[in-house]
Amino acid sequence: MAEYLLIHGSCHGAWCWRDVIPALEALGHAARAIDLPAHGDDRTPAGEATLEGYAEAILAAIENPVTLVGHSAGGYPITLAAQMAPEKIRRLIYLCAYAPAPGLSMIDMRRAGPRQTLKDVVHAAPDGVTYSFDLTKAPGLFYHDCPPEAAAYALPRLCPEPILPQSTALPESGGQHPDRHYITCDDDRVIPPEYQRDMALGFSPESRHGLPCGHSPFFTMPGALAALLSDLSA
Repeated sequence: MAEYLLIHGSCHGAWCWRDVIPALEALGHAARAIDLPAHGDDRTPAGEATLEGYAEAILAAIENPVTLVGHSAGGYPITLAAQMAPEKIRRLIYLCAYAPAPGLSMIDMRRAGPRQTLKDVVHAAPDGVTYSFDLTKAPGLFYHDCPPEAAAYALPRLCPEPILPQSTALPESGGQHPDRHYITCDDDRVIPPEYQRDMALGFSPESRHGLPCGHSPFFTMPGALAALLSDLSA
């Protein structure tokens, strides 16, 4: 049995893992998800959210070493958490996620991508503290292959995303976690699949995996995702 801690991406919360947690439990594992600061039910003001605070929230949720899964923007805080307390992390799994590059923030990496899929979809708040997704365009990007019920469940739960954590580069690290995997989503309309494959080149060949779905595999194919996560922890 493995223990999983599941970390959401931009504008999402622990709620997005609703179908994966029972699928992992059915395979005999323990699984939990948390809201990062200023997301979901967490009441941290958006202006107080930081990348370090995200990592600290992850580490505070860990009692025994876990398999840490980060979706999309969650790739940054799971990486920092593993740098801060590697003894708490059995393995890192990047799920169509940004695998941090030295000296680059997540926003830098998004701008360096081969295609700007979020142009005209992301809108910054007037105070510059958060950005939000255009809810008329988000379904076609995030949930195009999801069951309609899942998209209807997700859209009203999307929250403003604090900008500061995503404009923060990781501190210099002495190395990478020894057990890390990358799962590409090959019909992703948010992070171009070819960009995901480029990021995955930094992983060993046996640590690269793929799913035939869009950016939200937790809704599109939760059973297949859970089975793959289980295999990676075998």
